Order: sequence, then C-alpha cells, then structure tokens
Amino acid sequence: MLKAMGERVPISVYMITFNNGKTIERALKSVVDWAEEVIVVDSHSTDGTTEIIERYTGRVYHLDTKNLKEKYQYAQDLCSLPWVLFIDADEWLTDDIKEEIKEVITSDTPYDGFDVKRRNVYLGREIRYGGWYPDHEIRLYKKDKGRWEGGIHAKVYVDGKIGKLKNHYLHTPYLDTGHQIRTIDRYSGAYAEDLLKSGERFSLFRLLGRPLFRFFRDYILKIGFLDGIPGLIIAVSTVYYVFMKQARLWELERLDREKVIKDK
Repeated sequence: MLKAMGERVPISVYMITFNNGKTIERALKSVVDWAEEVIVVDSHSTDGTTEIIERYTGRVYHLDTKNLKEKYQYAQDLCSLPWVLFIDADEWLTDDIKEEIKEVITSDTPYDGFDVKRRNVYLGREIRYGGWYPDHEIRLYKKDKGRWEGGIHAKVYVDGKIGKLKNHYLHTPYLDTGHQIRTIDRYSGAYAEDLLKSGERFSLFRLLGRPLFRFFRDYILKIGFLDGIPGLIIAVSTVYYVFMKQARLWELERLDREKVIKDK
C-alpha cells in the first residue's frame, strides 16, 4: 500500500555490510519503498554487494574496521531523521511490522525505543521453538537516545523508556550448515578474546556443564524438537558453539602462559 501511494515513513533505516551479496537485495527491497532514508555502510565488499546496494540507494558509505560497535555507530551517526531502525543484511521486514512501526513513530508515543522480536528462517523452515525463539533486541529508537556499546556482540542501548512491538521481522542467520560452522569458528574465537579481556578465566565445569545445560534447556525445556531436523541441528550446533567458546578461552590462556615463560 505504501509503495503504490508513494508514501514513505519518516524514519532512517541503516545497515552495515561486508560481502553480503547473497542476502542484501531482499533486505533492501523490504525498506527502500517504505523508509524515507536508507543508509548502508560497507567495508569495501568484493562480491558485488556494493553494486547491488547502489541499485536501491545512493547513500552508500565505506568504513574499514573489524570493530562492529564502531561500524554500527558510524552508520547511526549518518542518519538524519529523529527515529532510526537498523537491520542486518540477512534480515528483512514484513508488511505487518512496517505498518506497526509507522503507527508508533507517527503517534505521540511515550517510548524512546522499542524491543523488537525476530524470527529465524533456517534450512527452509521458520524456527518457532528452542533457543532461537523468542529472539529479540532493541532495533527501533530515537537517534538522540541511542548509543552502541559492547564487543563482538555489540548492542544499542537507549537512555529512556522501552516499549515492545507485537510483530516480528525475519532473519536468515546461515545460508547452509557449512556457513554455520564457519561462523561459529569465527565468533567463538572473538568471544573468547572478549572473555579474556573481561577477566573471566577458563573453568572445566563451564567447559562441560554449559554445553549440556544449553542442550537440555533449548531442545527439551524450550521444545526445540518441535522444529524437526533443523531444530536438532540448531541444538547440537549451539552445544558446539558454547563448548568452543570455553575451549578457545583455555587455548588463549595457555598461549599467554607460554609467552610469559618465554619472556622470562
């Protein structure tokens, strides 16, 4: 309806990208005819991502950094409208949530930001149970109230009152199981570095106990088994991810000890 009327919602949507050529077009299509402003910050992609983006918006910027907080904050700062919304390159908005967002930001809302639910699409199936749902975080907020904080799992924090939207947006976290394993390997290493910097130390109990607890919680208590084979793959891969975070932390501590001995 909004597209046919030529009406755009007074909101800035921003994204960050790097080699997201397989997913970015769907993300852009879900917002370019709806939002008044769409901004993308890319890190000099080499897979055609930039060329796809330029077909939908002229607001493309480049920033080379591995610091996600810095990249997200840079993108937010480029927004010119009071209300901002960020989505990742592998996410897209449904018509229902777009209509809800339009209503809340054009009304006299008492909120400065909104917690938004996300539903993941994995191996051809919308995941409705287990550890992946409900999945939610602050995505919609007043620009002057929000600020990015954190490390590998950087999040936006809003100084003000937070509401909740009823509808959800969609997300494809992985293209296939191979992509999932590669992502787990990358994130487990980065997460272990964050743990080490924060002062957390390796524990054999956490190495063995946390993975077992996560499987029982996500697959049994949260009835992840109702998502069929994809639900089982999610539960087992989560066990692997939780295990590898602690294993990589142990590895980093061992390397630090060896370095100290070598320097003596």
